[in-house]
Amino acid sequence: MADWITIANDHLSAAINPLGAELSSLKDAAGRELMTDADPAFWTGRAPLLFPVVGKPAGEVIRIQGREYPMKQHGFARRLPFTLIDRGPTHATFRLKDSEETRVHYPFAFTLDATFRLDGATLQTEILISNRNPNEMPASFGFHPAFAWPLPGGGERGQHAITFGQNEPDGVRPIADDGTIKAGFDPSPLDGRTLHLADDLFAHDALVWDQVRSSSVTYGAIGGPHLRIDFPDAPMLGIWTKPGARYICVEPWHGIADPEGYAGEFADKPGIFLVPPGGSKHISMAVTLLP
Repeated sequence: MADWITIANDHLSAAINPLGAELSSLKDAAGRELMTDADPAFWTGRAPLLFPVVGKPAGEVIRIQGREYPMKQHGFARRLPFTLIDRGPTHATFRLKDSEETRVHYPFAFTLDATFRLDGATLQTEILISNRNPNEMPASFGFHPAFAWPLPGGGERGQHAITFGQNEPDGVRPIADDGTIKAGFDPSPLDGRTLHLADDLFAHDALVWDQVRSSSVTYGAIGGPHLRIDFPDAPMLGIWTKPGARYICVEPWHGIADPEGYAGEFADKPGIFLVPPGGSKHISMAVTLLP
Protein backbone atom coordinates (compact mmCIF):
# COMPACT_ATOMS: atom_id res chain seq x y z
CA MET A 1 0.00 0.00 0.00
CA ALA A 2 1.60 3.21 -1.20
CA ASP A 3 2.02 6.09 1.21
CA TRP A 4 -0.16 9.12 0.74
CA ILE A 5 1.60 12.10 -0.87
CA THR A 6 1.25 15.31 1.15
CA ILE A 7 1.39 18.88 -0.12
CA ALA A 8 1.01 21.92 2.12
CA ASN A 9 1.18 25.68 2.49
CA ASP A 10 0.28 28.13 5.25
CA HIS A 11 -3.47 27.72 4.60
CA LEU A 12 -4.12 24.09 3.72
CA SER A 13 -2.57 20.65 3.62
CA ALA A 14 -3.71 17.91 1.27
CA ALA A 15 -2.86 14.22 1.10
CA ILE A 16 -3.37 12.15 -2.05
CA ASN A 17 -3.46 8.37 -2.20
CA PRO A 18 -1.64 7.10 -5.34
CA LEU A 19 -4.28 4.36 -5.51
CA GLY A 20 -6.76 6.13 -7.75
CA ALA A 21 -4.94 9.46 -7.28
CA GLU A 22 -7.58 10.03 -4.62
CA LEU A 23 -7.58 13.18 -2.53
CA SER A 24 -7.85 11.59 0.89
CA SER A 25 -7.36 14.46 3.34
CA LEU A 26 -7.75 18.23 3.22
CA LYS A 27 -6.98 20.11 6.42
CA ASP A 28 -7.09 23.77 7.38
CA ALA A 29 -4.21 25.64 9.03
CA ALA A 30 -5.34 24.39 12.44
CA GLY A 31 -5.18 20.78 11.27
CA ARG A 32 -8.97 20.30 11.18
CA GLU A 33 -10.14 17.72 8.63
CA LEU A 34 -12.44 19.12 5.95
CA MET A 35 -13.15 15.77 4.29
CA THR A 36 -15.00 12.58 5.12
CA ASP A 37 -14.06 10.32 8.01
CA ALA A 38 -14.53 7.38 5.56
CA ASP A 39 -16.50 5.42 8.15
CA PRO A 40 -16.83 1.90 6.67
CA ALA A 41 -20.37 1.70 8.04
CA PHE A 42 -21.33 4.11 5.24
CA TRP A 43 -18.68 4.49 2.53
CA THR A 44 -14.90 4.18 2.52
CA GLY A 45 -14.42 6.42 -0.52
CA ARG A 46 -12.96 9.88 -0.10
CA ALA A 47 -12.70 11.58 -3.48
CA PRO A 48 -12.47 9.00 -6.29
CA LEU A 49 -11.77 10.10 -9.86
CA LEU A 50 -14.46 8.74 -12.18
CA PHE A 51 -13.10 7.57 -15.55
CA PRO A 52 -13.89 6.53 -18.27
CA VAL A 53 -17.52 6.42 -17.15
CA VAL A 54 -19.56 8.39 -14.64
CA GLY A 55 -22.38 6.52 -12.93
CA LYS A 56 -23.77 3.10 -13.77
CA PRO A 57 -23.68 1.66 -17.28
CA ALA A 58 -26.84 -0.30 -18.04
CA GLY A 59 -26.06 -3.98 -17.51
CA GLU A 60 -22.53 -2.97 -16.45
CA VAL A 61 -21.33 -3.00 -20.06
CA ILE A 62 -20.41 -0.33 -22.59
CA ARG A 63 -20.62 -0.80 -26.36
CA ILE A 64 -17.85 0.39 -28.66
CA GLN A 65 -18.30 -0.28 -32.37
CA GLY A 66 -20.86 -2.93 -31.57
CA ARG A 67 -18.72 -4.88 -29.10
CA GLU A 68 -19.56 -5.09 -25.41
CA TYR A 69 -16.96 -4.37 -22.75
CA PRO A 70 -17.52 -4.95 -19.01
CA MET A 71 -17.60 -1.69 -17.05
CA LYS A 72 -18.42 -1.15 -13.38
CA GLN A 73 -20.06 1.96 -11.97
CA HIS A 74 -17.78 5.03 -12.14
CA GLY A 75 -15.13 3.20 -14.17
CA PHE A 76 -11.77 1.69 -13.29
CA ALA A 77 -9.43 4.63 -12.61
CA ARG A 78 -10.40 4.79 -8.94
CA ARG A 79 -9.24 1.20 -8.39
CA LEU A 80 -5.85 1.43 -10.13
CA PRO A 81 -2.46 2.72 -8.93
CA PHE A 82 -1.27 5.99 -10.47
CA THR A 83 2.42 6.86 -10.88
CA LEU A 84 3.75 10.00 -9.19
CA ILE A 85 5.47 11.88 -12.02
CA ASP A 86 6.06 15.33 -10.49
CA ARG A 87 6.11 16.69 -6.96
CA GLY A 88 6.93 19.88 -5.11
CA PRO A 89 6.03 21.33 -1.70
CA THR A 90 2.64 22.56 -2.94
CA HIS A 91 1.90 20.38 -5.97
CA ALA A 92 1.88 16.76 -7.14
CA THR A 93 1.01 15.13 -10.46
CA PHE A 94 -0.10 11.52 -10.88
CA ARG A 95 -0.50 9.53 -14.11
CA LEU A 96 -2.51 6.51 -15.19
CA LYS A 97 -1.75 4.92 -18.57
CA ASP A 98 -3.70 2.27 -20.41
CA SER A 99 -2.61 -1.31 -19.92
CA GLU A 100 -3.68 -4.82 -20.83
CA GLU A 101 -5.94 -4.63 -17.77
CA THR A 102 -7.68 -1.41 -18.82
CA ARG A 103 -8.08 -2.47 -22.47
CA VAL A 104 -10.25 -5.40 -21.39
CA HIS A 105 -12.78 -2.77 -20.33
CA TYR A 106 -11.95 0.19 -22.57
CA PRO A 107 -10.09 -0.48 -25.84
CA PHE A 108 -8.22 2.81 -26.08
CA ALA A 109 -4.68 4.05 -25.50
CA PHE A 110 -4.84 6.98 -23.08
CA THR A 111 -3.06 8.85 -20.35
CA LEU A 112 -4.93 10.39 -17.43
CA ASP A 113 -2.94 13.01 -15.50
CA ALA A 114 -4.20 14.45 -12.21
CA THR A 115 -2.39 17.49 -10.79
CA PHE A 116 -3.15 18.77 -7.30
CA ARG A 117 -1.91 22.28 -6.53
CA LEU A 118 -2.29 24.53 -3.48
CA ASP A 119 -2.55 28.27 -4.09
CA GLY A 120 -3.37 30.19 -0.91
CA ALA A 121 -6.59 28.78 0.53
CA THR A 122 -7.45 26.97 -2.73
CA LEU A 123 -6.76 23.39 -3.77
CA GLN A 124 -6.84 23.21 -7.55
CA THR A 125 -7.24 19.83 -9.27
CA GLU A 126 -6.38 19.72 -12.96
CA ILE A 127 -7.23 16.68 -15.06
CA LEU A 128 -5.71 16.07 -18.49
CA ILE A 129 -7.08 13.16 -20.54
CA SER A 130 -4.91 12.45 -23.58
CA ASN A 131 -5.89 10.31 -26.57
CA ARG A 132 -3.02 8.26 -27.97
CA ASN A 133 -5.14 6.61 -30.67
CA PRO A 134 -5.46 7.34 -34.40
CA ASN A 135 -9.21 7.83 -33.98
CA GLU A 136 -11.54 9.74 -31.67
CA MET A 137 -11.77 8.49 -28.08
CA PRO A 138 -15.15 8.70 -26.31
CA ALA A 139 -14.90 9.25 -22.57
CA SER A 140 -16.48 10.84 -19.55
CA PHE A 141 -14.98 12.07 -16.30
CA GLY A 142 -16.24 13.08 -12.89
CA PHE A 143 -15.03 14.35 -9.53
CA HIS A 144 -16.51 12.78 -6.36
CA PRO A 145 -15.11 14.59 -3.28
CA ALA A 146 -16.73 13.84 0.07
CA PHE A 147 -16.58 16.79 2.47
CA ALA A 148 -17.09 16.64 6.22
CA TRP A 149 -20.74 17.10 7.23
CA PRO A 150 -20.72 18.95 9.54
CA LEU A 151 -17.61 20.97 8.80
CA PRO A 152 -15.38 21.46 11.85
CA GLY A 153 -16.38 24.57 13.77
CA GLY A 154 -19.35 25.09 11.52
CA GLY A 155 -22.45 24.35 13.55
CA GLU A 156 -24.60 21.25 13.59
CA ARG A 157 -25.32 18.99 10.65
CA GLY A 158 -28.83 20.35 10.12
CA GLN A 159 -27.54 23.91 9.82
CA HIS A 160 -25.45 23.16 6.72
CA ALA A 161 -26.53 24.13 3.23
CA ILE A 162 -25.23 24.23 -0.32
CA THR A 163 -25.86 27.43 -2.27
CA PHE A 164 -25.66 27.42 -6.06
CA GLY A 165 -23.95 30.22 -7.94
CA GLN A 166 -26.84 30.61 -10.40
CA ASN A 167 -30.55 29.96 -10.44
CA GLU A 168 -31.32 26.34 -11.28
CA PRO A 169 -34.89 26.28 -12.62
CA ASP A 170 -34.87 22.61 -13.70
CA GLY A 171 -35.71 19.66 -11.55
CA VAL A 172 -33.41 16.75 -10.76
CA ARG A 173 -33.13 13.48 -12.64
CA PRO A 174 -34.49 10.44 -10.79
CA ILE A 175 -32.25 7.39 -10.40
CA ALA A 176 -33.65 3.94 -11.16
CA ASP A 177 -33.23 0.99 -8.83
CA ASP A 178 -30.36 -0.34 -10.97
CA GLY A 179 -28.46 2.98 -10.74
CA THR A 180 -29.30 4.22 -14.24
CA ILE A 181 -31.19 7.45 -14.95
CA LYS A 182 -34.95 7.48 -15.40
CA ALA A 183 -36.69 9.66 -17.94
CA GLY A 184 -38.24 12.92 -16.76
CA PHE A 185 -37.56 15.08 -13.73
CA ASP A 186 -38.35 15.17 -10.03
CA PRO A 187 -39.19 18.59 -8.56
CA SER A 188 -36.27 20.80 -7.62
CA PRO A 189 -35.25 20.42 -3.98
CA LEU A 190 -33.85 23.97 -3.92
CA ASP A 191 -35.15 26.88 -1.87
CA GLY A 192 -34.23 29.64 -4.28
CA ARG A 193 -30.57 28.82 -4.94
CA THR A 194 -30.10 26.97 -1.63
CA LEU A 195 -30.19 23.27 -0.81
CA HIS A 196 -30.87 22.85 2.92
CA LEU A 197 -29.11 19.59 3.71
CA ALA A 198 -31.10 16.80 5.34
CA ASP A 199 -30.83 13.02 5.24
CA ASP A 200 -34.23 12.49 3.68
CA LEU A 201 -33.09 14.26 0.50
CA PHE A 202 -30.93 11.21 -0.21
CA ALA A 203 -33.33 8.41 0.67
CA HIS A 204 -33.43 7.44 -3.02
CA ASP A 205 -29.77 8.02 -3.92
CA ALA A 206 -28.10 11.14 -5.35
CA LEU A 207 -29.59 14.40 -6.54
CA VAL A 208 -28.57 14.82 -10.18
CA TRP A 209 -28.64 18.01 -12.21
CA ASP A 210 -27.98 16.98 -15.82
CA GLN A 211 -27.84 20.58 -17.10
CA VAL A 212 -26.44 22.56 -14.21
CA ARG A 213 -26.21 26.29 -14.93
CA SER A 214 -23.92 27.10 -12.03
CA SER A 215 -20.16 26.75 -12.26
CA SER A 216 -19.71 26.93 -8.48
CA VAL A 217 -21.47 26.13 -5.21
CA THR A 218 -20.74 27.17 -1.62
CA TYR A 219 -21.11 24.72 1.27
CA GLY A 220 -21.21 25.40 5.00
CA ALA A 221 -23.25 26.70 7.91
CA ILE A 222 -23.89 30.26 9.03
CA GLY A 223 -21.16 31.40 11.40
CA GLY A 224 -18.71 28.69 10.40
CA PRO A 225 -16.21 28.02 7.65
CA HIS A 226 -17.43 27.53 4.11
CA LEU A 227 -16.04 25.72 1.09
CA ARG A 228 -16.52 27.08 -2.40
CA ILE A 229 -16.33 24.40 -5.08
CA ASP A 230 -15.66 25.75 -8.59
CA PHE A 231 -16.23 23.49 -11.59
CA PRO A 232 -15.98 25.55 -14.80
CA ASP A 233 -15.75 22.52 -17.11
CA ALA A 234 -18.54 20.33 -15.74
CA PRO A 235 -22.03 20.56 -17.27
CA MET A 236 -23.57 18.17 -14.72
CA LEU A 237 -23.61 17.95 -10.93
CA GLY A 238 -24.44 15.25 -8.42
CA ILE A 239 -24.90 15.73 -4.67
CA TRP A 240 -24.97 12.59 -2.54
CA THR A 241 -24.60 11.00 0.84
CA LYS A 242 -25.92 7.98 2.68
CA PRO A 243 -28.43 9.02 5.35
CA GLY A 244 -26.66 9.34 8.69
CA ALA A 245 -23.16 9.55 7.23
CA ARG A 246 -20.75 12.34 8.19
CA TYR A 247 -20.00 13.50 4.66
CA ILE A 248 -21.64 15.24 1.72
CA CYS A 249 -20.38 14.64 -1.81
CA VAL A 250 -20.39 17.53 -4.29
CA GLU A 251 -19.69 15.87 -7.63
CA PRO A 252 -18.96 17.90 -10.79
CA TRP A 253 -19.37 15.61 -13.78
CA HIS A 254 -18.76 15.61 -17.49
CA GLY A 255 -20.80 12.45 -17.94
CA ILE A 256 -23.73 10.69 -16.33
CA ALA A 257 -25.16 7.21 -15.74
CA ASP A 258 -26.80 5.50 -18.71
CA PRO A 259 -30.44 6.25 -19.42
CA GLU A 260 -32.59 3.42 -18.08
CA GLY A 261 -32.46 0.49 -20.50
CA TYR A 262 -29.77 2.08 -22.71
CA ALA A 263 -28.37 -0.31 -25.33
CA GLY A 264 -26.66 2.12 -27.72
CA GLU A 265 -23.06 2.99 -28.43
CA PHE A 266 -20.97 4.45 -25.62
CA ALA A 267 -20.05 7.41 -27.83
CA ASP A 268 -23.72 8.30 -28.32
CA LYS A 269 -24.92 8.35 -24.73
CA PRO A 270 -25.56 11.63 -22.87
CA GLY A 271 -22.56 13.40 -21.36
CA ILE A 272 -19.85 11.75 -23.46
CA PHE A 273 -17.09 13.91 -24.93
CA LEU A 274 -14.85 12.91 -27.85
CA VAL A 275 -11.11 13.48 -27.51
CA PRO A 276 -9.56 14.01 -30.96
CA PRO A 277 -6.71 11.77 -32.17
CA GLY A 278 -3.51 12.91 -30.49
CA GLY A 279 -5.49 15.53 -28.57
CA SER A 280 -6.52 16.02 -24.97
CA LYS A 281 -9.38 17.13 -22.73
CA HIS A 282 -8.85 19.40 -19.73
CA ILE A 283 -11.24 19.39 -16.75
CA SER A 284 -10.66 21.24 -13.48
CA MET A 285 -12.12 21.69 -10.03
CA ALA A 286 -11.08 24.06 -7.24
CA VAL A 287 -11.95 23.91 -3.54
CA THR A 288 -11.45 27.14 -1.61
CA LEU A 289 -11.69 27.49 2.16
CA LEU A 290 -13.55 30.70 2.89
CA PRO A 291 -13.17 32.47 6.25
